[in-house]
Amino acid sequence: MSIATAPQKFLSKVLSLAARIGADPSDGDELRLRKTVFVGLMVFGALPSEISIGAVLFAFGEPVVGAMLFVFALNWLLITIFFGLMPRHYRFFLWCAFSNGLLNSFVFSALLGTSLSVVGMLWTFLTALWALVADDPKYAWRWFAAYIVLLGIRVALQPYLRPSSLLPPTIDMIVAVMSMIGVTAITFFTLSYFADQKNLFQEKADHLLLNILPKEIAAILKNEDRLIADQFDGASILFADVVNFTPMSAQMSPTELVELLNEVFSHFDSLVEKYGLEKIKTIGDCYMAAAGVPRPRSDHAHTLARMALDIRDYVDQHEFRGKHLAFRIGINSGAVVAGVIGRKKFIYDLWGDAVNTASRMESQGAGGIIQITEATYDLVKNDFVCESRGVIDVKGKGAMKVWQVLDRVK
Repeated sequence: MSIATAPQKFLSKVLSLAARIGADPSDGDELRLRKTVFVGLMVFGALPSEISIGAVLFAFGEPVVGAMLFVFALNWLLITIFFGLMPRHYRFFLWCAFSNGLLNSFVFSALLGTSLSVVGMLWTFLTALWALVADDPKYAWRWFAAYIVLLGIRVALQPYLRPSSLLPPTIDMIVAVMSMIGVTAITFFTLSYFADQKNLFQEKADHLLLNILPKEIAAILKNEDRLIADQFDGASILFADVVNFTPMSAQMSPTELVELLNEVFSHFDSLVEKYGLEKIKTIGDCYMAAAGVPRPRSDHAHTLARMALDIRDYVDQHEFRGKHLAFRIGINSGAVVAGVIGRKKFIYDLWGDAVNTASRMESQGAGGIIQITEATYDLVKNDFVCESRGVIDVKGKGAMKVWQVLDRVK
């Protein structure tokens, strides 16, 4: 284990305990993170700092200030306890904590003389910085403004304050060092944890986005604000649909139905990944995939034909929830337009006559048959065993020659 990762792992374990205080199942990731930092700073940052520095002051000549720090430490403890009991009042407890922190550090700075005043105001700044990670950023500037006001008051009071504390010089230096270590350590580890968690959230978001969109399209959406629409002159589209799905679904519970489709389509997803294809969408019991978009490739028809054969063989050799399934599969090749429409719940989709014709190949096919158009046949005929199915009347297209893919050429 590296030196760099050991403190981070320890901090994550400590803050995971803090996350249980004030936790609410309805919290989103962002709010949960802010609450964790909020409680962690109180319990593992402010509270032990107050007690340790207060004990030194109490024992070595500043009992009044030391006792006041104990009072502030008690405040941190009470805020933590009541927040754990009433987690929905997060903003109220934020206000209590930040007020306690600002007042605490101001008193520390004002009562201990010039020698420790700068250190005291650092604690005040830490409170303002704390607000930036624990509160909504649009409100955090108010606490920074409060820090500036207190700093101005502290400067104005300077002529009326004693020049130094009553602590022995060595103890005075120890208190200063303890405070500096406390401020810098709390700042560093808090921001480190916050940054790590934000990166984790970003990775999850990116992973989710890549499960919805091709990586090239996801990158454009993240970095550019423009309409995504591209023309591809050579692409192939596959539709696969369960035969007699409606009567079968009437005999199954909703949960059983979803589990069945999830099992089948998850295997189809693995085939898409295996062949480097692009899953476009599922529509009920229909699965749509494409090759040649958004990454052009010359073998688009071949790879889609291989996937279709794998689908047919997989379905033939397996039972799903005790049922045998048959799929109609249709493939067509040609020019398509691919892009993203809308701003919410968007998908990467395909449009064009080639897409409509591929859908017709499926809907006017038969169970266990991979039906392809002449355009696709011309591309794959030398590498796959194909059989003519004659001429059929295709809705919206008229008479068309069609073939079925039987196997790969041995």
